Amino acid sequence: MAVLISKDTLDTQKIISMVQDPLAGGTDIFIGTVRSETDYKKVTSLFFEAYAPMAEREMQKLINQASINWPIIKAVIHHRVGHLKVGDVAVVIAVSAAHRKAAFEACRYILDALKETVPIWKKEIFEDGQVWVSAHP
Repeated sequence: MAVLISKDTLDTQKIISMVQDPLAGGTDIFIGTVRSETDYKKVTSLFFEAYAPMAEREMQKLINQASINWPIIKAVIHHRVGHLKVGDVAVVIAVSAAHRKAAFEACRYILDALKETVPIWKKEIFEDGQVWVSAHP
């Protein structure tokens, strides 16, 4: 599946294999992981929540738009929801194209647009509290 919201651990190698193609001269992969610190505060974990049907539709729109803007061959977006600990993979975006520039630019576009438009919410959990951040429409 090109787009997926899942509670399961994301299989980065499987996602990369999904965009491989003999015509692809370049593949760009973004792997977003849970970091241990935000603004000098220790993060203990994150919690992601999404309205999956709408999020997956919006993610597919991003792939469709990227395909219009760049000559990409294949693209995949998988995002994890639920409770994630430091080091866990939260999102994987993979894009293949005949040339590296298109793969890089399309992947960056998808990542930036995902953070702005896809209904996925993130709660950062600290040693001394928690806060919802990066709320999307």
